[in-house]
Amino acid sequence: LIQLCEQNTCGNYGRNYMCPPYVGNTEELIEKAKGYKRAIVFQKIYPLEDSFDIEGMQTAKEDFGKRTQQVKTLCKESREKHLVLGAGGCTLCKKCGVMTNEPCRFPDDAIASLESYSIFVSKLASACGMNYINGVNTVTYFGAVLCD
Repeated sequence: LIQLCEQNTCGNYGRNYMCPPYVGNTEELIEKAKGYKRAIVFQKIYPLEDSFDIEGMQTAKEDFGKRTQQVKTLCKESREKHLVLGAGGCTLCKKCGVMTNEPCRFPDDAIASLESYSIFVSKLASACGMNYINGVNTVTYFGAVLCD
């Protein structure tokens, strides 16, 4: 799966601390994820004007990022050990500090993607009984909370 990241499919490779190669060593991330006993997988389906609605997809991704951040805030309040993973790279900053040689501005709030942890999202969706594709003129984003 890291090959998709290396091909820069989403445009964040080397441009976001929460994406490869900066997010960490692939094998170590996989082991970290395997250290949790349970996963709560969530998704949101967004309508699009048509299959070329790039603006709609971007708006949906931003909304999903905010929702994932809300999930992370709730998880922090629970004080249980957890790892929140989202869709695509972290979106807290308009321009990630990696692009200006600055450290991450929000290391405790930044959210890595499911993909950066080598989680194949379409297989995850299937394993959870969820649809990865939810019809024409829609885009679906996934996140997960890994917990003990």
